Amino acid sequence: MLGEARRIYTGTRKRHDQLFNTYVMRPLASVVVAIAARTPVTPNQLTLLNLLTFLVAVVLLVVLGDATGALIAVGVLELSYCLDCADGMLARHKGLASKEGHLFDFFTDELKATLLAGALAWRMHRTGGLGLTGEMWPAGDARFLMAGIVGVTVVASAISLTNFVRRPELSGRAVTVEAYYEAAPPPAKRSAVAQVGTLVMTFLRFLNHYPSHIWIFALAGRLDALLWMYVALNLLYLGRGWLGLVVRFGRFSRARPEG
Repeated sequence: MLGEARRIYTGTRKRHDQLFNTYVMRPLASVVVAIAARTPVTPNQLTLLNLLTFLVAVVLLVVLGDATGALIAVGVLELSYCLDCADGMLARHKGLASKEGHLFDFFTDELKATLLAGALAWRMHRTGGLGLTGEMWPAGDARFLMAGIVGVTVVASAISLTNFVRRPELSGRAVTVEAYYEAAPPPAKRSAVAQVGTLVMTFLRFLNHYPSHIWIFALAGRLDALLWMYVALNLLYLGRGWLGLVVRFGRFSRARPEG
């Protein structure tokens, strides 16, 4: 079983993957795939199971307000993410990868990202926690509910922006299924400034990839800090994306003078 899992892991890796995925979650998911591959279970069924598990996690996140409850909820969330990794790996292992399956998987990821923002704010409203002002806000503080509304709006808007800019009508290219899974190309030579910029963006993507570190916030008892960071990162992404759209669509047209 372990030998088969190792072959699945090496044969289904994604390019540009998160370090947490490469060294933690995908090795675990490869064991799930090794088991699932011997059954009639489909990748889409794993995607549905992943979503259902995540729904259980966010309910636990809200209902179990103490530190132990936070760890239990995050443990279920990480199980959901393991299944999230496994569905694509199973599809690639069995040669069943499709654009429809990828879009379905991405849709569930969008839903989970939005649910997480709302669940964190709801939890803080029930338990109290660190406020945006740097002070501790008490349980029942309506500002956490306002933060939840803002957070869900920001995350949903960021997701909508991502879907918009990825459309082939804007990007000028249609993305194939294989493009998501091909090996990473050799790095091109770049200036020192470009390398620093790449490192910064990589770090920001890591911070926004909540499965990589939500367990650290849970262990530290600081899911309140995660809420503010998560909303802020999505707001930063949203502002950056809108700046590009304004530059692209807001410029004046260059009409030829008549004469």
